[in-house]
Amino acid sequence: MAATTTTMIQQRSVISFENRRPVAELGITRAAADAADHHHHADHHLRRQLLVVRLQVPCRNSKNHGIRGSGAVIPNRIKSRKKDSPATCYAFSSPDGEKPPRASGALESVAEAVEKATATENDRKAQEDSAEVEETEHERDFTGTPYVPIYVMLPLGTINAENEVSEPEVLNRDLQVLKRVGVDGVMVDCWWGLVESRGPQRYNWSGYHELFNMVRDIGLKQQVVMSFHQCGGNVGDDIVIPVPQWVLNVGFENPDIFFTDQRGTHNPECLTWGVDKERVLRGRTAIEVYYDYMRSFRTQLSEFFDDGTLTGIDIGLGPAGELRYPSYPELLGWVYPGIGEFQCYDKYLNRSLVKAAEERGHPQWGTPPKNAGHYNSRPYETGFFREKGDYDSYYGRFFLNWYSRNLIEHADRVLNLANTIFEDIKMGAKISGVHWWYKTPSHAAEVTAGFYNVNHRDGYLPIALMLAKNKAALNFTCVELRTSELARINAEAMSDPEALTWQVMNSAWDAGIPVATENALPCYDREGYNRILESVKPRLNPDNRHAIFFTYLRLSPKLLEEHHLFEFMRFVRRLHGEPIADLDLSDGAAVLAILELRRCGKLES
Repeated sequence: MAATTTTMIQQRSVISFENRRPVAELGITRAAADAADHHHHADHHLRRQLLVVRLQVPCRNSKNHGIRGSGAVIPNRIKSRKKDSPATCYAFSSPDGEKPPRASGALESVAEAVEKATATENDRKAQEDSAEVEETEHERDFTGTPYVPIYVMLPLGTINAENEVSEPEVLNRDLQVLKRVGVDGVMVDCWWGLVESRGPQRYNWSGYHELFNMVRDIGLKQQVVMSFHQCGGNVGDDIVIPVPQWVLNVGFENPDIFFTDQRGTHNPECLTWGVDKERVLRGRTAIEVYYDYMRSFRTQLSEFFDDGTLTGIDIGLGPAGELRYPSYPELLGWVYPGIGEFQCYDKYLNRSLVKAAEERGHPQWGTPPKNAGHYNSRPYETGFFREKGDYDSYYGRFFLNWYSRNLIEHADRVLNLANTIFEDIKMGAKISGVHWWYKTPSHAAEVTAGFYNVNHRDGYLPIALMLAKNKAALNFTCVELRTSELARINAEAMSDPEALTWQVMNSAWDAGIPVATENALPCYDREGYNRILESVKPRLNPDNRHAIFFTYLRLSPKLLEEHHLFEFMRFVRRLHGEPIADLDLSDGAAVLAILELRRCGKLES
C-alpha cells in the first residue's frame, strides 16, 4: 500500500486526485511484448515496471477510453481525441534506472507473425459475422409474443437542486410523446443527496411529488430507484449530485466511511458495507439511514402507491445504484479494459477480514492480496489473476469468498428492511454487466467488483438466491451489447456480454426469481434494438421465459428526433408483441404527426 493517503472528500465534495494509467504503446506494443513472452524470446530488460507520472485529468468523455453507463462498459469506437483534452504523459522506470531498450529483432519478427495471424483470424471472423448478418436480414417476428412493459429512464437532472421538476413544460410534452408511442411508464432516480440534503432525517420530497402528479395525469406508470450513491464522474453523468452534505462532513472527519483502495484513496461515491452496522452517521448505522429514507418515501408519497401509479422500486445497493464494489472508478483513472482493484481497505472492512482470518485459523490471511495489480492491469500481468494464479489457492479462495460474501450480506440486510416497507410493491436490485475478461479463467474484472464468478463457479447464483429470499427481481444491464462487435473493437478484453447475460438470466430463473433488463448505453438503431429483443425474449426457450420489463436508458432530445423516434416506436411495439407492418408501411407518418403536435404544443394526455 502506498505510504500516503489521498482523500477525495472535502467540505463540498470531491477534490483532485492522482490518476494512474497503463501504457498502451511506448516504443513497443503490448501485443509484441505478449507475443515475445509467449514464445520465450522476451528480453528481460523489457520486463520492467512502467510508472505513470502524476497528471490531473478532468471528468470527461474521453475518446480513448471505455464508455460506461449503468455500470456496464464498452470501448469507444471513436479513436480520435478532443483537441482540448489534456495530453497524457508517461515515464519509464526500470529497476536499475536505465533507459528502456528497443525491441530486439527477434521480438519484432515474433510480433509481425502474431499480427499476421491476428489479421487472418479477424478476416475469418468478419466473414462469419457477414454471413450471420445475411441470415438475420429478415427480422424475427415478435407478433404474438408475451407483452413486456417498457419504462424509460428520465434524465439525471429531472429534479433540480431546489427539489423542483426541471423545465416542467418541456418534460410534460416529452412524457406525452412517450405515451403516444406506447411506452408503459418512466423510471427516475430518487437522489439521497437531494432529498436529505438539509440534515439527518430532514426529507424534502416536493419535487418527486410534482413529478409523480405529472406522470399520473398523462396516464403513465412510475418506477423509482432509491439512489444512495453519488451522481457524477461516470460517462453520461451530465450533472453532479453528491451524497448529502452532512454525510460528506462525517466523511471529512472519518473518511473510512467510504470505500478505500490499496493506495488509501477514499471514494465518496457511496458508503462502504463496513459501516452497515456501525453508528458513525450522527448516531445511526448506514442500514438505519437507508431504512429511515425509504420509510419516509413510503409515507410521504403513499397516494401514488395507493392509486397504482408507482409499480416498482429498485433498491440502490452500491455505486451507480448497482450491487457491486466501486472497483472500476473512472475518476481514479480506471480505463477499459482494466481489471479494477479490490475495495476493502477501509478500517471497517479490514477489521472484518482480520476477524474472518482468525476464525479460519489462519491469521496471516487477514490482508487483501498484494499481487492483484492495479486499476488498469491485465489479468496475465498479475500473480493473483494470471492462469493458475493465487486466486485459486487456499488463501485466494478464502479471500474471494469473504469479499463476495460481504457484498451479498450487505444486499440481504438492506433488502430485508426494504421488504418491511414496500411489501405491497415489486422490488428489484440492479446487477452490473462486467463483461470484460469474461473469457479468462479468473474473470478478474467481475471478481474485483464482488462477483466470485471464476471458471467452474457460478458467482451469480448465490446473489439470485439472496434476492429470492427477499422476494426481489434481478435487473441486469448491458443486454444490447454484442460479443462480436466488442471483439472487433478490442479483442484483448476477452469480453463476452452475450454469454454473461445468458448466465445471469438463467441463474436468476434457476433461483425462481423474475428478471428485468436494461441497456448499458443509449441505443437508437435497429440492430441494437434487435439484440435487446433477443435477450428480453430468448429464442428457443423451452420454458417460454422472458424479462418482466425492460428499462430504456434514457429520455433525451436525440431519442425524440424523427428517425430515432420511429425506430423506438417500432421497438416498443415488438416488445409488446404487436405487429409492425402498418407502422413500416406508413413510413413514419405516425411519428411525424406526434412530433408536429409536440412542436405546436397541442399534445393532450
